[in-house]
Amino acid sequence: MTERTADRPEMSIQSTALPCAVFSTSEALSRHVAEIVAAIIRERQAQKATAVLGLPTGSTPMGVYRELVRMHQDEGLDLSNVITFNLDEYYGLKPDQLQSYHRTMHEVFFQHVNIPSENIHIPDGTIPLDEVDAYCDDYESKIREAGGIDLMLLGIGSNGHIGFNEPFSIRNSRTRLCTLDPITRRSAASDFFHEENVPHQAITMGIGTILEARKILLLALGQGKSSIIRDTLEGPITNRVPATILQEHRDTSVYIDEAAASKLTAVAEPWTEGEVQWDQTMIKRAVLWLCEKTGKALLKLDDDDFRQHNLHQLLRHHGPAPSLAHRVFRWMMDTIEYHPAGKEKKKAICFSPHPDDDVISMGGTLIRLVDDGHEAHVAYMTSGNIAVFDHDAQRFADFVTQYNRLFGIEEKKSAEVEKQVVESLAAKPPGEPDIDAVLTIKGLIRRSEAIAGALKAGCQEEHLHFLDLPFYRTGKVAKNPLGDEDVKIVKQLILEVKPDQVYIAGDLSDPHGTHRVCAMAIFNALLEIEAETGSRPEALLYRGAWQEYPLHEIEICVPLSPNDMFKKRQAIFMHESQKDSALFPGTDPREFWERAEDRNTGTADSYNKIGLPEYFAMEAFVRWNGQPL
Repeated sequence: MTERTADRPEMSIQSTALPCAVFSTSEALSRHVAEIVAAIIRERQAQKATAVLGLPTGSTPMGVYRELVRMHQDEGLDLSNVITFNLDEYYGLKPDQLQSYHRTMHEVFFQHVNIPSENIHIPDGTIPLDEVDAYCDDYESKIREAGGIDLMLLGIGSNGHIGFNEPFSIRNSRTRLCTLDPITRRSAASDFFHEENVPHQAITMGIGTILEARKILLLALGQGKSSIIRDTLEGPITNRVPATILQEHRDTSVYIDEAAASKLTAVAEPWTEGEVQWDQTMIKRAVLWLCEKTGKALLKLDDDDFRQHNLHQLLRHHGPAPSLAHRVFRWMMDTIEYHPAGKEKKKAICFSPHPDDDVISMGGTLIRLVDDGHEAHVAYMTSGNIAVFDHDAQRFADFVTQYNRLFGIEEKKSAEVEKQVVESLAAKPPGEPDIDAVLTIKGLIRRSEAIAGALKAGCQEEHLHFLDLPFYRTGKVAKNPLGDEDVKIVKQLILEVKPDQVYIAGDLSDPHGTHRVCAMAIFNALLEIEAETGSRPEALLYRGAWQEYPLHEIEICVPLSPNDMFKKRQAIFMHESQKDSALFPGTDPREFWERAEDRNTGTADSYNKIGLPEYFAMEAFVRWNGQPL
């Protein structure tokens, strides 16, 4: 067996209210936490005692569970002395329902390890309402009978909930039936295929129950958790943010990735907490931060601005102010690139995780590549078929039947398919996956829209590739892990097209999101190609419709004219199934085209505010550093 070095955090932050370790990747974090869990299990085994674990569900701890499964299967980790108590469960869900935490925990963890079934406790969401109070009291009794919880793993909601203890939960609350906060229900909408299908209640351990655990590990991953992590670790204790009450616990540690840590003072403004190494990256960050704090353009900053904002050290070693400002001004000017692939004809592939990411995220750059005479390919990595409304599938099935009837084409089969679709959709319980025929129709809808959008951007249809990666083909929101076949398909396309550039969706902070899995497939393929040939295409990362790279991270920024933005909007409009009301819109009420335009004009405005040329809109990219995820 290959010896693996221990996963250590990139940074340990002691200035926060709770000790916090920051990891470069979610995988490193998961392995580190799994080692802590395993150490407690082994320690209790040596004492001939049980190890009692409190376990969450949600996407954040899934990597920990997978690593514990690996340790059990590959390293012989024995879990026969483990007793588990899950934090919560949706009320009203049967244990075998797709979104049930009971089902998730068994599929991901319990059925792969040797924890005795009688030692596994998960709240029952089917208990009759008049028996819930007694059931919850019994759950508390079972925890006490087990000797209390040795180690509690926790995730955190964007509103600060732990378990389903929503804002304004009582500190000494126990296991109970609770009402879910609207933010929580909105966050869970994708799991249930629509917000209206999300239960309104759940059974959860109380805050008082959680605080009685001897050791607590709070885990958070992704940019979306950065604000609530800052509030939890740097804000006051308040029941408005239930996670802040963990500050009172005697042994709580926080484990997060770099994206979740991005708004902590020690990360966002490290110069305010002590000495830093003033390399080019840190100088750019600090000076651009100073522009934001003062509301001044780069070339208007003076020495007093640096002194008044704790940047004495930077001024002393790299000043005066005009010199610093001019350096950063030149660096930022160098990011502006009208011709992202150059002027000589090249080949480029835009890898689009979903069928609309290409035009939403970098449609203006795609238009520019075509206008510059480059051969622009688009690779649609997944079908996106789960993001189509049922009524659209039914409407298209009816359309094909009527079309075939009008033109005397095979009518019988299309009528049979339409009947199958109608009956299936009518009988499908809310939140359940579709049958294959419906998924095929929904995939065809997304495919036709993708072609229309790419053609509107100027691409040629023969340069559009539909990869339909295997990891996505579950018909459910939850996807399979990345496999060798996924990487092989991507690698084959790159070797076939031989691009000079590849563009990759860079929303990497969500460890289980489609964008991240697709990026991993591309990175792995590129690394294999580089190992075999000694070279690889230039790889540029783009962001999605929700957020942009911070100014200090941007390496290439493509200016867009009003006409470019108009063409981009028209290309986005081709995705009719996602317009007006998308099935998975997220928490942002704006339509995708509005988000894209606001992001692009916002980037241009940010450049203008620091004193750079004023453009109508801009799309930003960073270069991949060649490191595997």
